[in-house]
Amino acid sequence: MSAQSRPFPGEGVRQRRLAEMIRVDHAGEYGAVQIYRGQRAVFDRIAGKAHAARIIGDMEAGEQEHLKTFDRLIAEHGVRPTAMAPVWRVAGFGLGAFTALMGERAAHACTEAVEEVIEEHYGAQSRELADLDGELKAVIDRFREDEIAHKDTAVEQGARSAPGYAVLSTLIRIGCRAAIRISEKI
Repeated sequence: MSAQSRPFPGEGVRQRRLAEMIRVDHAGEYGAVQIYRGQRAVFDRIAGKAHAARIIGDMEAGEQEHLKTFDRLIAEHGVRPTAMAPVWRVAGFGLGAFTALMGERAAHACTEAVEEVIEEHYGAQSRELADLDGELKAVIDRFREDEIAHKDTAVEQGARSAPGYAVLSTLIRIGCRAAIRISEKI
């Protein structure tokens, strides 16, 4: 590589950081859809769980809209999606099904924990994007409000009364934070 073809220090940093943000947010919305699909796969088949299935279906629809937006941003910005998508598909669906099998409150505890981490994540991105990309910041801010609404719905539905709530929510938050760090890079 000649000296002329080497990038200067700091060159392309903004584009790489925006690509990381779009990649990780796309992965997160994809994972959220999978979690809700896993929960609905359980609740759609259990008599008397139509109310829970409807609430989860409504939240899944919101996440689907977020995913469509990030699908578009991935294409527009030429960002490579995470290589972890197959893992997140299985892990997300499995987490959703597992928590739903534990009961409605556990499913809502899962939602609360995931959305809490995403709310924090989007908040940090919003602050960083103030200097990088106002258009993406507006998307992140709008989606963050949706995630807060999902978290609030989960709390209203009894998330904090789930069996083993403290352990369950802590483990889910740790897993989400790890998935964020991995998806930014891989």
